[in-house]
Amino acid sequence: MEFIIEKENFAKALQKIQGIVEKHNTMPILSNVLLEADEGSLTVIATDLEVGMKSTYNVDVVEKGKITVGAKKLYEIIRELPDENINFSTKDNDWIEIICGKAKFKIVGLSSEEFPSFPKIDSNSTINLSSLKLSKMLEQTAYAICNDETKYNLNGIFCKIGEESDIKSLKMVATDGHRLCVAEQEIETANTNSSLNKGIIFPRKGILELKKLSDEEEGDITLGFMDNNAALIKGNTTIVMRLIDGEFPDYTKVIPKENDKSLLLKRERFLHSLKRMAILSSEKFKGIRFDIDSNLLTISSSNPDLGEASEEIEIEYSGESVVARFNARYLIDVLNVIPDENVTIELKNEVSPAILKPASETGFISVIMPMRL
Repeated sequence: MEFIIEKENFAKALQKIQGIVEKHNTMPILSNVLLEADEGSLTVIATDLEVGMKSTYNVDVVEKGKITVGAKKLYEIIRELPDENINFSTKDNDWIEIICGKAKFKIVGLSSEEFPSFPKIDSNSTINLSSLKLSKMLEQTAYAICNDETKYNLNGIFCKIGEESDIKSLKMVATDGHRLCVAEQEIETANTNSSLNKGIIFPRKGILELKKLSDEEEGDITLGFMDNNAALIKGNTTIVMRLIDGEFPDYTKVIPKENDKSLLLKRERFLHSLKRMAILSSEKFKGIRFDIDSNLLTISSSNPDLGEASEEIEIEYSGESVVARFNARYLIDVLNVIPDENVTIELKNEVSPAILKPASETGFISVIMPMRL
């Protein structure tokens, strides 16, 4: 096997798969990247058996073939080479020779025979999604994924296609039991034979790679399914991930329907006030208190070891006085992903969940459980 490739393209290809290759060496082959040269193209594949990535690049192929090599070490070598074309070739006993300018490396590889096969995608069950929309939805939900490994069905984002009034939309939902985020975007798809109609759970690691893919450049991402795997294709790159096998709880039951107290606030003013008040709150729980009166919100925090703080914010509110307590970090996380100038908080009473959402934009809400301080 032998091919010639631009240093920049090779470095980008290897950098792309660094988040996927297995770091713990449960199977040595999983810390390797598979390189396959064939008919003017180089295919780069990495997997940890849960998430896999395959990308194809145009190269000058001198001799077809394939080999696996340690992904981290190869990337470190290629990254530091001069900005010239690289000649990559295999020798006897799976040794690899890399020549760039006057630099030459000889490193050991592993046969490609042990490398796991990459799943084939069923083209009959695919839909197209806008990268911009997908990136925004992931941003609005990923921070609420549960970190408790025992709650495995919450260790990802639930995705489902819904249909109301002949308008199809994609919903993404994440929750850790203390907060719940729902992002929704209208989509155009004629395909109804998709696992998304029933609902699937993307795993955390797959979501991180999907976010990187959707952020790279504009364009559509094609989403397909096979068995218990999802495949996402954009340009020359395919990501395959094993879906979480479990039932996601019925999130619609968590969203309160009777929150009759509505506050309108300036997002930026509210966000900075929360950050200031959180400084003196408990390190672990970040508890703050809301005292809500007519057109005035008083945010306060106290810590026996540090002191106390309070700040008043003008709001639009004409209901009765109410007191509520929340984790400041949960509110800050939501405000960081809302682009609107104004936000709305909907409350019922001190012990009921609150809804935080953009004032003018539909398609996103966050439900936050109150605290008992």
